[in-house]
Order: sequence, then C-alpha cells, then structure tokens
Amino acid sequence: MKTGIETIARCEPAALRMRRNVLRMALGAGSKGTHLGGCLSIIEMLATLYCGVMRINAGSPEWKDRDRFILSKGDGSLAHYCALEARGIISEAQLLTFGLNGGPLPGAASFNPGMGIEYSNGTLGFGLSYAAGLALASKKSGNPYAIYVLLGDGECNEGSVWEAAMSASHFKLSNLTALVDLNSMQSDGKTSDVMRVDLNQVWKGFGWEVIIVDDGHNIAQLLDALTRPADEQMPRVILARTIKGKGVSFMENNNTWHHSVLTQENFEKAMAEIPEINHRHDTV
Repeated sequence: MKTGIETIARCEPAALRMRRNVLRMALGAGSKGTHLGGCLSIIEMLATLYCGVMRINAGSPEWKDRDRFILSKGDGSLAHYCALEARGIISEAQLLTFGLNGGPLPGAASFNPGMGIEYSNGTLGFGLSYAAGLALASKKSGNPYAIYVLLGDGECNEGSVWEAAMSASHFKLSNLTALVDLNSMQSDGKTSDVMRVDLNQVWKGFGWEVIIVDDGHNIAQLLDALTRPADEQMPRVILARTIKGKGVSFMENNNTWHHSVLTQENFEKAMAEIPEINHRHDTV
C-alpha cells in the first residue's frame, strides 16, 4: 500500500500537468471559449481522486469493480478530461481532440464508459441524483464500489440537489462521497450575493457527514478528508474551499474567466506561471 507521502508525491505533479493541459485545450477551443475559472479550481480534487484514491484499472475503464466518478459540475469537463489523461485512461492525442465536431470530448461531457466518462453533464443539479442511484445499486447488488460526485457551490442552489441529498441520507448510502467546490463564485457573481446559504449546516441537516477542507488545493488535506474511515450509516460531503482560476494570477478570483476566450498572449502568460511536468502516471 502506498503511503500518504508517496501518494502526495504522485498527485502534485499530476495536478500541474492537468493545469497546463486545461490551458492547452482552452487555447485550442479558440473563439468558442471555455469555462476556465471553474476548471482550474477543481484540479487538485480531481488529481487526488484519480491519482491517489479511486480504485480504477486504467487499461480496462469498464472494470465492474471500479470506483465511479460523476462530474455534476458540467462546466469542469476540461479538468475531468485532463484527470483521465493524467491517470492514463485516455491518451494525450485523444485529449487534444477536445471540442472537435464529432469528437469524443465535447464541451459538456457525454457518457462514454470506454473512456472513463460515467455521466453526461451540461445541465447542472442532477449529478448527485445519478450518483445516489449508482450508490444504491451497489448496495443492492452486493458489488461494492465507491461513488464520488463533484458539485459546484453555485450549483447547490438547485432544488434537485437537495432531493438527492435527502434520498441518499434515507438510504444510508455510506459508499457515496460528494465534493463541493467552494470557489465562492458562479456565472452571475458571488455565490453569497446570488443565494446566501450555510452549506455546512444544510448538508448536516440533510443527514450527511460533513468534512470541511480549508484549502481545496492542498492535496494532503484532500487526501486526509477522502481517506478517513466512513460512517457506515451516512453519506459524506467534503466542502473544499478553493480559488476560481487557481494557478494563474490574472484569472484568480476574476469572474471574467468563468467563461472566456483564451488568446495566445494570455495563454503564454498563464503557462509561464505553471511549472512544466512531462510525466504521466499511467501505472497508478
């Protein structure tokens, strides 16, 4: 079994590779633009899941005993694709087909289990329902696997999220972990201005175990939260405080980059701020 130090040493360079690849894909998208800010805020969560926590066979993405990941926050698809590449589930050549007409990696992910994509996203608010269904199916079938679902804090304004949260608690889905990207911004501005909600208390009120991660870009903190012994009677949610646009100074906490076009000039400025990592962890 890998130690925490070894796992962190594997995940941190993966996160750097992912951040650089997100920028490469955004540049390739051209005038269509991409949701850069929210992709950059979830990089470390995805790197920790895919390269440190989840039980996956990279060479056999449809292995029946695999852990499942559901991206409910559909705007983060670029980051998800980069996590699949970092883990060796898809190739770099496949990654760079992002956004091509008829290609396998559209702006909003489409169900493709052969490439490790478990869920079609785009419309926010429904990923937790799907994940809860998978968790219940696992319990009933006797085929134990873990389910992880990532939501945005703005997405938690959707009422369907709380219907799913109530159901997951009722069915005691202890094999279900939700992660919420608390970057404090959404398309219309600050989440606190759009809808002020104490997510800590709300999730607790729906019967979930709540873990708060003060720095959602700290892989050691994320790893600790994700690997704590689970309460066998409750689903778990990790509220991770992050920075929208993390890693690129002119994008951080700048909601212009919620969805925007990346020019060659800004691409070069951004890439200069992120150390280059060439190694991919195919054999994790």
